[in-house]
Amino acid sequence: MIEKLAYLWPEITLFAGTCLVMLLGLSPNAAIRKTCLLVTLGTLALGGILGSNTPSNPDAILPDLIPFGKGMIASVGIILVLLMSGVVDREEEDAIAAGRTSFNPLRTTRAEFYAFILFSLTGLMLTTTADSLIWLFLALELTSLPTYVMVTISTRNTRSQEAGIKYFFLGALGAAIFLYGFALLYGGTGTTKLAELHEVFASGEGVNSISIAGLVLSIIGVSFKIAAVPMHFYTADVYQGASSSVSAFLAFVPKTAGFITLMLLLGAVGWDGGLPEPVRVLLWTVAVLTMTIGNVLALLQGSVKRILAYSSIAHSGYMLVGLIAGPGDGSFTENGLAAVLLYLLAYGITNAGTFAVLASLERRAREGGHEEIDSVEDLFGLCKTHPGLGWTMVLCAGSLLGLPPLLGFFAKLPLFTSAISAGEITLVVILGLNSAIAAFYYLRLMGAALLKDPDALAEPVSHVPFPTRSLAGVLAAGGVVSLSVFVGSLMDATGDAATLGDPGESSSSVEPAEMRPETDLPEAAVTLNDR
Repeated sequence: MIEKLAYLWPEITLFAGTCLVMLLGLSPNAAIRKTCLLVTLGTLALGGILGSNTPSNPDAILPDLIPFGKGMIASVGIILVLLMSGVVDREEEDAIAAGRTSFNPLRTTRAEFYAFILFSLTGLMLTTTADSLIWLFLALELTSLPTYVMVTISTRNTRSQEAGIKYFFLGALGAAIFLYGFALLYGGTGTTKLAELHEVFASGEGVNSISIAGLVLSIIGVSFKIAAVPMHFYTADVYQGASSSVSAFLAFVPKTAGFITLMLLLGAVGWDGGLPEPVRVLLWTVAVLTMTIGNVLALLQGSVKRILAYSSIAHSGYMLVGLIAGPGDGSFTENGLAAVLLYLLAYGITNAGTFAVLASLERRAREGGHEEIDSVEDLFGLCKTHPGLGWTMVLCAGSLLGLPPLLGFFAKLPLFTSAISAGEITLVVILGLNSAIAAFYYLRLMGAALLKDPDALAEPVSHVPFPTRSLAGVLAAGGVVSLSVFVGSLMDATGDAATLGDPGESSSSVEPAEMRPETDLPEAAVTLNDR
């Protein structure tokens, strides 16, 4: 166990930052409380540096995933944290500053909120380091559990509380399903170690009805994390109910955790000789339904948040195409796993930019206070009234669509090439048709900001008093333009990160399931394997 510390310094750093933030956020001094944002950003920056320099793990399914994955998580995480300024305690801090009330640590949630952000990102980093089903389960839950509370407390509106309840109960259902799937995988193979699962499936001993059923249930359960059909029903309500800043967080963090989990699981059980046929059929069906349902429902929405929510579902369908294509021959154009990693990076940056526009503008609410903009009409003439935010929406929506020469184009293209190389021509045609459908609502967002005139009868919108939110949008818009220049280096990095290892060689002491003593297996699993 002690040797694993070499891979865990970024997570240890984030945990130390979490403890510090929890103390600072409870200080009666307002200046100290405001340092929570800076400490969180500094912690992520340090964690990202350590993560990018973390050594590769030769015993892992994807040996070079750790340095790339942790660097990507920290980089996108910094943009997301910039969006979080003022999400909680805004009215309370204003009242304290005006002298209308005194500081009460029981009424403030800043400490917990920033701690939850770091806890969730710590869980996401842990998924890249996972080497067993137990580790994966704990990392996934550490990623998800804080987000349930973040959604609930992100606004003072009862709508966010309703969204938090929906998210929590459906999340519990998803966790129960994939945990049961993990249990069946253990029952069918006799091991929870991913490297040993790889050996067992490679030898053919693990391909039995119990393990295949476990794998299918695991994929369905993890579908909740990536908002894929049939576990997608919560997405639109939760994205609309939560604040825009938290919705941006949900669009990247749980989704990335889910896809990394699927890459590790599928790398452990397949791709040497292809995926088991029931698993391939399941992924194929889920991918088609997810991208089609997501895009069609996005066409019907008038809320920008709901459009982006259904867009998030569709993007999960696109990335599932990369998983179905698999690693190919190792070259980037044929490596579907590398395409998924590049797409996650591009999607995380771009999606943060679109939500940053919504989080940076507000209007006076009827019941008092302020509310973030949400409808498509709120974007009318944004390039004229708020040029920086307007062009951020145009560039980020264009990148989500996949317009060249923006980053989204270079991220989506490898999904097509890898699927073509894998012979999934029908899937490529469906992916192309869905990309055309998506053009309608993305061009609608771009046209609203660029071509429409502001609505003279609407309540005017104004900037929120938190400049870091606009800064997050500018960074995201700059990223979708500037990173496309360095996309060759990104392709090399994702290609290395998505190269499958051979954990069997470095774990040569592991015996096939049939050769192990019966004491290594539960009695029920021995009986089932014997049958």
